[in-house]
Amino acid sequence: MATIRDVSRLAGVSVATVSRTLTKPDKVSQKTREKVNVAIKETNYKPDILARNFRTRKSSTVVVLVPDIANPFFSRVIRGIEQTAQKLGYAVLLGDTQGLREREITYAKMVDTSQAEGIIQLDCHIPFEDQENITAPVVNACDCVRGIEIPSVQIDNISAAKEMTEHLLSLGHKNIAVISGPEQSTITQDRLFGHINSLNDAGITFKTENVAYGDYSIQSGAKAAEKLLNISPSPTAIFCMNDEMAIGAIHYAKKKRLSVPDDISISGFDNISFAEYSDPPLTTISQPAEEFGSFAMSMLFDVMKGNELEEKYKLLPFELIKRKSTGINNHD
Repeated sequence: MATIRDVSRLAGVSVATVSRTLTKPDKVSQKTREKVNVAIKETNYKPDILARNFRTRKSSTVVVLVPDIANPFFSRVIRGIEQTAQKLGYAVLLGDTQGLREREITYAKMVDTSQAEGIIQLDCHIPFEDQENITAPVVNACDCVRGIEIPSVQIDNISAAKEMTEHLLSLGHKNIAVISGPEQSTITQDRLFGHINSLNDAGITFKTENVAYGDYSIQSGAKAAEKLLNISPSPTAIFCMNDEMAIGAIHYAKKKRLSVPDDISISGFDNISFAEYSDPPLTTISQPAEEFGSFAMSMLFDVMKGNELEEKYKLLPFELIKRKSTGINNHD
């Protein structure tokens, strides 16, 4: 097996220069890089990355904490993280935490032990035992932690929820129910706030009984719809805080022999790939999931390198996508 000394002899440079070419290519001239790379190819040299990481105390790995790895929206965010991480020379370790604080803390400790260099958190929790003195590089994406200055990437969830509610109001719906995400989530709170603001602007009183909480799964959407569609008077529209819950709500409505949207309008949030192909196609808010991941990884890279961030709180655009799951209210 070829060694770094074999490469150095063939390239006619020192061992230190070969090492510098591998670890800090920007510090080596293009001519020298080319000679070293040719020698590496000819000798079929394989760098001992583990040994190098041990010496430098750098793992070239980041941890991504995902509350539900099966969620299609998070899958797209992770794709964006992966693509940018690869370009920056980092590997990604996924931690499927199921929203459990113990799991988050376990993964976060990998930074303390130099098994990872930074963390991207996709949930609204602080993944550290000491929640006040945060020294590890960390970035929030999608959701965020209030009251603590952690760099984050989001959309304006308040405005997005207002726009969806205004769309339902424009179709003549006044009795609008909500299938919400977990109550402690900041994006849940922001979306509910935006929904209530929109109702207030229209002179409609918000009713707490018109809210059912889910966990973003299809099953929880169906269960929440069961509760809401048995209220009297029954809502004519349901705003769901993600597409999976909306698909579950549509499933329950059909089970009750209700037509969507003739009997009940149902909207979602996220614009996952299934949204366009649900029956009927789902009206939803489109979020740039891959961009969430890409921006979060770029921000984390800057934090890890000690670079000043151009934007500590990045807001990405959203778009209301109107499809056939929402229609004119014919019942009031």
